[in-house]
Amino acid sequence: MPNDFEYKPITTQNHTIATWQKISDKKQPIHIYIEGDGHAFYANGLPTNNPTPSDSFLRNLASSDSHNNVVYIARPCQFIFDSNCDISDWTIARFSQDNIDSVAYVIKQIAKSRPIVLIGYSGGALMSGLIIEQNPNIRVKKWITVAGVLNHHDWTRYFGDADLDKSVDLEKMPNIPQIHYVGDRDTVVPLDLSKKWVKNDNLEVIPGASHNDFPSLEIDFK
Repeated sequence: MPNDFEYKPITTQNHTIATWQKISDKKQPIHIYIEGDGHAFYANGLPTNNPTPSDSFLRNLASSDSHNNVVYIARPCQFIFDSNCDISDWTIARFSQDNIDSVAYVIKQIAKSRPIVLIGYSGGALMSGLIIEQNPNIRVKKWITVAGVLNHHDWTRYFGDADLDKSVDLEKMPNIPQIHYVGDRDTVVPLDLSKKWVKNDNLEVIPGASHNDFPSLEIDFK
C-alpha cells in the first residue's frame, strides 16, 4: 500500500485482522474496502496453507481512491496468521459467524458512529452484505460490490462444488443504496449469477472486464 496508508492490525475476539488506513478528515464518510477470499485453493483444488491474496487487485483499487478517508480490510488469516487460524477459515467456514463478527468488529472500531461506503470484492461482497444485514448500527450509506459473490449456495452449485457448510448465507439483499459492478468476461462469478442476485437498476456491467481486471472501472460513490 502507498505510504499515506498506515498499517494497523486490529485484534478481535477471534482473529487479528490486517488493515491499512488513510484517514485525514474526521467529518467525511469512510470508504472501506473488504478483500475477497484470497488464495484459498491451489489450481488442483486443494486448500492452500495461507489465504493471503496472490494478486493486489483490491489493494490497488483502494490505493487509487482519492477520497480523504480510505481503509482496506483483509479477511481473517490473510497477511496475519494468528493462533486461531484454521484451514476452514478460508474454505468451508469463510463466511462463518465468527468471521463475520470479526470483520464487523474491525469496521466498528474504525468508523465508530461515522457513515461509511462499504466496498466488497468477490467473496468480500458477501461478507459486506452479511455485515450490513446483521449490524444495523453500522452506518452504511452505500454498498458497492465488484465481481461479487452474493449467495454462496448458488455459487457453489453453479460450479458443482461442495457447499460451504459452515458458512452463513445472505437471506435477502439489504435495503440500502447499492451498486454492483460485474465483468462480462468474469468466469469466477459469472454474469448470469449476478443477474440472478441483483436488480437491473443496481447492476453495472463492465465490458471486457474479468474477475480481477476492470480496466474501465469508475466507481460511483455518491
